[in-house]
Amino acid sequence: MRVVYHALASASKQVRPPPATSSHIRSFHASSAMLARRTKMEEKITASDALELLDDEFDDDDTASSGHVMLRQHRQILHYLRLIEHEMPKLVAFRKPFVPPDSSTPLIVRSLDYAGEEHPATLKRVLVVAVDDLPLAGQHAVHKLKLLAGPRWTPNPPTDAGVSRDKEWGNGYVKISCEDFPKPAMNLKWASDALDRLVAAANDASDTFSKLPLDLRHVYAKARKAKKGEHLRGRVFHRPTIRDFPAEWLPSGRAVASSGPPTSIA
Repeated sequence: MRVVYHALASASKQVRPPPATSSHIRSFHASSAMLARRTKMEEKITASDALELLDDEFDDDDTASSGHVMLRQHRQILHYLRLIEHEMPKLVAFRKPFVPPDSSTPLIVRSLDYAGEEHPATLKRVLVVAVDDLPLAGQHAVHKLKLLAGPRWTPNPPTDAGVSRDKEWGNGYVKISCEDFPKPAMNLKWASDALDRLVAAANDASDTFSKLPLDLRHVYAKARKAKKGEHLRGRVFHRPTIRDFPAEWLPSGRAVASSGPPTSIA
């Protein structure tokens, strides 16, 4: 250890800094402005100085915080008014006539949007289709599809499907949703593929499941939970509507015309 120490000490004594030459010396006038600038000590504000600032009189040269909030709201309103005035007329170029869907496009796709804000529900896609609009082979395929769909099949259209309440129910509706994938298109593709597999399995004539009854427990459970009396006396499939009103009870055209306006009773 002593030998190593003496060797290091002798080596350190032999190392000498290079002599100061003209290339290593920088004149003051050749220094940068940042090096030549004098640094000032930051002035610290004490508690007494802060209290003195609060005691200063208001010169009526600014508004209060609520006034700034009001001005910001007015600026936002003016911004959107300018957009309506100058940008909205440009949307006429993208106008398209409304074409009602026909039998070639029976699928109804529902999505959610929060005006551009990120939300987990925006990835979800819901697919609704009427059983009568599907390419099924026959009544055996319709019955098999209802069995395979399980609780995804309902005799009435879902309330959030966008289907009119006055439309005939027919053989019911199938609803398939997906929100497991990170992209909305992927969720819609999975739901569409699931519907294709369901139709292909229903058209398979190897086993029609004709002896199995239709399970309606999910339908009655939903009606019982709604507490509207639809689960009583078979109203799930036979809910009375205006179409059930007897036509012979309606007054004839002559009777209505001859009756005239109602007279007031004095």
